[in-house]
Amino acid sequence: MKIVAPISQLSELEPVLQAGADEIYFGMVPEDWTQQFGTSNTSRRIFGNITDYGEMQQIIRLSHQAGKQAMLALNAQHYTEQQAGCLIELAKRFSNEGGDAIILADAPLLMEIAALQLNAKLHLSSIAACRNTESARLFKSLGAQRIIFPRYMQLKEIGGMIRAEPDLEFEAFVLNDGCIYEEGVCHTIHLPQKYGGPICMDNYRYSLYRSGGREIDAKEQQLLSENEKDYAEWVWYKFSCGFATSKNGYTFGPCGICAISQLHRAGLTAIKIAGREAPLPRKIKSIELVKNVRDRALKDDSQKEILTDSQQIRGRPELCQSGYMCYYPEVLDA
Repeated sequence: MKIVAPISQLSELEPVLQAGADEIYFGMVPEDWTQQFGTSNTSRRIFGNITDYGEMQQIIRLSHQAGKQAMLALNAQHYTEQQAGCLIELAKRFSNEGGDAIILADAPLLMEIAALQLNAKLHLSSIAACRNTESARLFKSLGAQRIIFPRYMQLKEIGGMIRAEPDLEFEAFVLNDGCIYEEGVCHTIHLPQKYGGPICMDNYRYSLYRSGGREIDAKEQQLLSENEKDYAEWVWYKFSCGFATSKNGYTFGPCGICAISQLHRAGLTAIKIAGREAPLPRKIKSIELVKNVRDRALKDDSQKEILTDSQQIRGRPELCQSGYMCYYPEVLDA
């Protein structure tokens, strides 16, 4: 079971590979794309992308020298016809340089690139929201060779899809970056907080009233206030507990490391660490954490030991036990 980790620039490649990543992925926004379209939406991230073709070549070459693989993310939900044409040329160039896989979400673009029969494999992004076997079969028929599961799939659903489609590779999230809605149907762009942040984190001012005009009594108002407080707490967990880290540098927030053993037994191909825009130390500690648990799972350490140790390693087991950080909360009930 491979560890998939992000980079945002060439200088991050060597430390990320040394930390234990088996496959790396990156976004690219060539300068000619920005000049032509005035936007950086080649993928779902405005920031954390390389811009230089020479840098892309170096990433591919150095990854291969280390026995690892390099993947390019072109995974916005949709593009204009002109944009798609430019991305097809970028995909060709990436493949011709020896790039290993292209991550796609837009079905028409997937079909067009599949028709080219490039050497690079085609991976279906979580943005495509492939949640069941029939959907997997559809995307397989369009050219996808690996399905990246959306966040918050149940382990039994993941296992069932893997068993039903043994010819496909499958990948699932295990650390960093949550979504309080469903990423696959979200058409906003995540911005750093200083630029406004994700729209789903906006603090709206509002008042509550009944459509019929009757006043909300004190007890109802209290319940509504408690609900809003609980919702705010849940959102805090989903957005990495304020993007805090433990004393030993491990990230808080969305996590599935307790489920790595079950994912391994289910036959999952790869486990994904999110966070292209994250600073390098956060990426390195994330890989370190995931690798430690992955290696124990491959050695068939007991699930109980892995669960206990995973909840203790950050020094805040109560955050794990809340269940709010879990991609796969059912592991807490096992």
